[in-house]
Parts: sequence; structure tokens; C-alpha cells
Amino acid sequence: MSVCMLCPRKCAADRGAKPGFCGVGSEPVVARAALHRFEEPCISGTRGSGAVFFCGCNLRCVYCQNEAISRGKGGRTVTPERLREIYFELIAQGAHNINLVTPSHFAAVAAQSLEGGLPVPVIWNCGGYESVETLRMLEGKVQIYLPDFKYADASLAARYSAAPDYPRIAEEAIREMYRQTGDFCADADGILQSGVLIRHLVLPGNLANTFGVIDAVRRMFPRDAQVLFSLMSQYTPVAAPPQFPELCRRLTQAEYDAAEQYLFDSGIEDGFVQDPESAEEGYIPAFDGTGV
Repeated sequence: MSVCMLCPRKCAADRGAKPGFCGVGSEPVVARAALHRFEEPCISGTRGSGAVFFCGCNLRCVYCQNEAISRGKGGRTVTPERLREIYFELIAQGAHNINLVTPSHFAAVAAQSLEGGLPVPVIWNCGGYESVETLRMLEGKVQIYLPDFKYADASLAARYSAAPDYPRIAEEAIREMYRQTGDFCADADGILQSGVLIRHLVLPGNLANTFGVIDAVRRMFPRDAQVLFSLMSQYTPVAAPPQFPELCRRLTQAEYDAAEQYLFDSGIEDGFVQDPESAEEGYIPAFDGTGV
């Protein structure tokens, strides 16, 4: 029996026999592989990001906008060899990068699929709940880390993601990501080639958490560190169950304005803010097996 210790859950499941906390077995399951144009401009560029959406998740947040696949449903099982073929198919379509979306629970297989490198940057697009030991197996294979920093509030992390240790784990993981990549670097067209871009989704009714995340990021890095930060307004109440009434509405303009002002006042200079129009279900891709 091989027990899984890839993520901070350390659930010790024999994923060859039954799913772990992430909801999936040991073989990668992919729901979609296609050019994606709804990332930050330095990721999507003019041609799109080569996004590979994996099924399952080690967080399974109650409000997940990708719930259709994050609970381990759908998708098609692929081999590491097929994964690598998919990367090159997306590159042939013009992808600026290969964007592995929610890959943490398949880290070992993903690392195998990246042996030999790719001619474009590889992005590790994750929820921020990462094991430092697992991240180290990706060193040299991943050029861009795109983690969420969801919570500075441990009680909120426990309530929404059953992960009270999330704030500490995310800080440790993001520090390791920066250690691997250093300051961000973009090409002449503004397309990110390496570095860390931290995302934070502002949740309705939880501004204090957002302020705490901004404070944590400001505290984590020296003033001269070049790390990108993306403040996201796109929360869409497609999944939150009724026992979380605060999440059953969209973010108000006043809430996002307050978060944006706090970010500007924090001294964090490099990054992105988002238009409220982004909070639409149309921005959630169809997880229909395209490109798999």
C-alpha cells in the first residue's frame, strides 16, 4: 500500500485503491485542456493560456466556483505521456504558457510529465494549500507560481475549507515558491516568464479577512521583493449552501472599493485589480472534456 502525503492534509489514503480527501485516485483526471483568456493579462496575453483543468481538490471550499470538477466528478483519466502530449497540442495552438489548474494532488505525476522541460513557461495554479516538500519536487520544472491566498483568518479557513492551518501553510508555501522563482520577470510583450503571482478572492461579508491577507503579503516580503498580487472581485454565488448565508450574494461595489483602497494604501504596488463585471457565470469554462 502506498499512502498519499502530497498535501498538508496528509490523509494517508491509498489512492490506488480509493480516493483521498481530494476526491480522486492516484491517476490524473483532466476535465478540460484549452486556451483560456480569463486570467490576468500577463498570463492570458493575446493568444490565451494553455489551461489544463484537473478534477479533485485538497481544499473543496464550500463556495467553489468549479464545484462541477473540484469534488472529484467528471473528467477523463490520462497518463503522464498523454499529459505531455496535451501540453504540446496547446503550445501548437499558440498558448503563451502551460497552466496547470488545481494540480496539487497530482504533483508527482505532473512532475513526471514535465521532465525534459517545455518551450513555454509552466504555471502551477493552486489554492495555496501546498506542502513545501511537494513544492520542492517541482523546482526547475515550474517557472510561475499562481497561488491563491484565501484566508488570513484561521476560523474562516476552518468554516469554509476545513483547514484551520491554512494561513500558516499558505505563507510557508508562498515563501518557498518565491525562493524557487525569485522576482517576477516578463518578456517584451508583458507576458510573465517567471515569478509568483498571488491571488486573493474577496468574499462577501469578509473584508477583515481580505485586509489580513494584504497585511500578511506585505509582511512576508521585503520592500524590494517583486511579487505580483491580484485582488479579485469575481466571486459568484453558484455553490454556497444555505447554511452560509453570507456567501449567497455577490460582492457589493462598496466592499470591493474598500478592499481596493486598502491594497493601494498597503504599499503593494505590482499587480492587478478586477472589474465587477467579472462576477459572471459565463467566465466559468465548460468542463466537457475539450482537448483531453
